[in-house]
Amino acid sequence: MLHEHLDRYEKNKTTYPEPGTNVAHRTKIRKGNIEQGFAESDVIVETSVSFAPSDHIAMETRCATAEIWPDGTIHISASSQSPFMIKKLLHTYFGEETGKVIVHTPLVGGAYGGKAPVQLELLAYLASKAVGGRKVSVWNSREHDMVTSPVHIGLEATVKIGATKEGLFKAMEILFLFDGGAYSDKAIDVSRAAAVDCTGPYHVENVFCDSLCVYTNRPYATPFRSFGHCEQAFAVERAIDELARTLQLDPWEVRRKNAIRPGHTTPTQVRLTKSNVGNMPACLDRLRELMRWDEWQRVEVDAYTVRAKGISSGWKTSTIDTDASSGVILTFNSDGSVNVISGVVEIGTGTKTVLAQIVAERLKMDVDCVHVKMDIDTQTTPEHWKTVASRGTFMAGRAALAAADDAIRQLKDIAACVLRASPDDLEVGFGRVFLRDDPSIFLPIKDIAYGYKFPNGNAIGGQVIGRGRYILRHLTTLDPKTGAGKPGPEWGVCAEGVEIEFNRRDYTYRIVKAYAVIDAGKVLNPKAALGQAMGAMSMGLSFSSREGFLFDNEQRVLNPQLRTYRPIRFGEHPEYIVEFVETPQIDAPYGARGIGEHGLIGMPAALANALSLAAGVPLNELPLVPELIWRTQKGDSYGSV
Repeated sequence: MLHEHLDRYEKNKTTYPEPGTNVAHRTKIRKGNIEQGFAESDVIVETSVSFAPSDHIAMETRCATAEIWPDGTIHISASSQSPFMIKKLLHTYFGEETGKVIVHTPLVGGAYGGKAPVQLELLAYLASKAVGGRKVSVWNSREHDMVTSPVHIGLEATVKIGATKEGLFKAMEILFLFDGGAYSDKAIDVSRAAAVDCTGPYHVENVFCDSLCVYTNRPYATPFRSFGHCEQAFAVERAIDELARTLQLDPWEVRRKNAIRPGHTTPTQVRLTKSNVGNMPACLDRLRELMRWDEWQRVEVDAYTVRAKGISSGWKTSTIDTDASSGVILTFNSDGSVNVISGVVEIGTGTKTVLAQIVAERLKMDVDCVHVKMDIDTQTTPEHWKTVASRGTFMAGRAALAAADDAIRQLKDIAACVLRASPDDLEVGFGRVFLRDDPSIFLPIKDIAYGYKFPNGNAIGGQVIGRGRYILRHLTTLDPKTGAGKPGPEWGVCAEGVEIEFNRRDYTYRIVKAYAVIDAGKVLNPKAALGQAMGAMSMGLSFSSREGFLFDNEQRVLNPQLRTYRPIRFGEHPEYIVEFVETPQIDAPYGARGIGEHGLIGMPAALANALSLAAGVPLNELPLVPELIWRTQKGDSYGSV
């Protein structure tokens, strides 16, 4: 037992540790009647999967600098997804006044969830305090980053599906054992996120899920891009393929028949609508066309080479704090251009470009006239909860629209006095405020953005500063006994596939093509959306095909360098084929859904499904290295190469 005094630990209201065990937290999902569901089933299939912890491998390792000025002001610079959380934790842990904590976050060189927790920032603060407030920098070498900082979580899972002989799901019983490492930290949230979406994007009336975050003697875990959903999908999607094989049904048909639709309910018993779930059947239909699924799923190329296809589905809700919020400020320059100040950290997602597009669209101006402040200064930047969970475009986008509307109202009020018209008769756009029924009567925005001066010297108005805010609404915490509750505002869906070429002689394989069809709601920036999807697909394939820590008998990491831990590299990528379905989310900015993670969710399962078909054996462990395929075919008695 790793934490003998677990019952003495301070915990938050939604964490349920089990003293006397290594269970840091258990999330329970209870929907319908699981016994009745299995009784109504013609066939029951049970599948177990597992994979070890791995790493995020962000280009920039974690780093932080702290300095305490003589007046007591604490200055911290950090590569972080959560600059505002750093302020709060310095207050919570050390009693520092949040008003005296200033956190600066420049452009971040990748994060993928690994920089959401607060770690080195606190160590840098303590070190600075120990040397009289002098500046102290703490940064990880690659080896330290992979061993001492939080990692991608590991998992052991068992999925039991009951279905009719036609393949209709009647019951699903799931056990997730998440490897939280030596300290629970954000691993608890990951285990909860997997639980709330435990069935995948399928309609299942009877659900029984226990998702446990377990203490182990390994590096502690934190969110990884998709926040527990690629892990959940790997377990469930492998079980679905095994069910289809048992029933001798087409795996695509089984997924299409059970696809989630408006009117269905989630595992946490939220009623779904067209707006908050999108169109899962359309994603599957388009994937079938793109992959030419009906032409073949497995084909012999020659005596040693087999080509095979595998598919999977995915979905995700955000599972974040129910009161998470975001703020945006707009100011104008003397030339009429606009500055956008937001607390979203630019970690490579392009969110700030999208914010510029959103503001430009609302103000009807060229996007080149919108300047977005890229770095974060918590003293002057309005707070954005955290840059995680694909919430940047949704939350900050809503705040940006509100700020633009506030600026428009102020511009109209000033122009109305000058033009002697009602604000309701005015429009803002194209660098002007003009009469709706006679656009030739107008005032340039640059002439009123700082107030308007009449010929006699009188002035009205003043500087126009647009202010916008957004807070998540109608979300609830989960019932500890049943899991009932609303953990997020929407469920984004996707269908994905992989085509591989497998060599039966040496068990090597090549990923030929990877497919993703994602319901994006509304694509605001096509090139950025494609880049996000392809990047996520690449991460999913790299994680599932080759990434994973190796441990000795004392659970020490044996491969903590890029010489021995080898993610996918340039020249090793397959052809990526991505398309988007557009089912607008009515409460999102211009209908856009967050899509930064969906390309990853289904990749591990799709690859495992394709390789299982090619090799003729169920492959339920990651990473899918040739040795694993060889051992699975030959049996454990062969040991290891």
